[in-house]
Amino acid sequence: MKVDMHVHTCYSKDATLSLETIMESCERRGLDGAAITDHNTIAGALALKEIAPFLVIVGEEIDTTRGEILGLFLKEEIPGGLMPEEAMARIREQGGLVGVSHPLDRLRRSAMRQVALLDILDELDFLEGFNSRVTFPSDNRKAQALAQARGLPITAGSDAHTAYEIGRAYVEMPNFNGREGFLEALKEAQIFGRLSPPWIHLVSTWTKLRRRLSSQR
Repeated sequence: MKVDMHVHTCYSKDATLSLETIMESCERRGLDGAAITDHNTIAGALALKEIAPFLVIVGEEIDTTRGEILGLFLKEEIPGGLMPEEAMARIREQGGLVGVSHPLDRLRRSAMRQVALLDILDELDFLEGFNSRVTFPSDNRKAQALAQARGLPITAGSDAHTAYEIGRAYVEMPNFNGREGFLEALKEAQIFGRLSPPWIHLVSTWTKLRRRLSSQR
């Protein structure tokens, strides 16, 4: 099955994707599932899971004090602004899986960076090895090499904030059931991906600014 492991909905302040658009785009691009990983909320993931005809993994991209952490198979929302260790503990308490998104992206302020990453690397369940919004391909390659050196399963995701991006990166993996089945299947996964053009970040910046201005009216 083909699963885009990093997708944002309009429940993220910097994304434009309605739930209906995500369903249409996934079907058009031959995806069998998606991990919905909105910023500091699982509301969009839960809503899509109720109506989508394909697999939806409930996830969250959590802002911590040292960079973003990915939680998958969540049942409860985790607030942003926590220390990484506290965010990870809350993911574990609800039976979720812990990973790090775009870990070595040198341009993204929200990326964890190597020093912070190494402090928690041995406690991760997976590492995102291909993110389509990374500007420099070598940053993805370094993340993959680090995961392989530590024996960590690797995920790939488009980090889609717009319909154009959905499916630009995904993992092709055996069918699975639940959290444990996912980890086993991920060990056999193949990564497929293309980088999105750098200007795509401007769309997110404009979306965030527009919403902020609208809220002030």
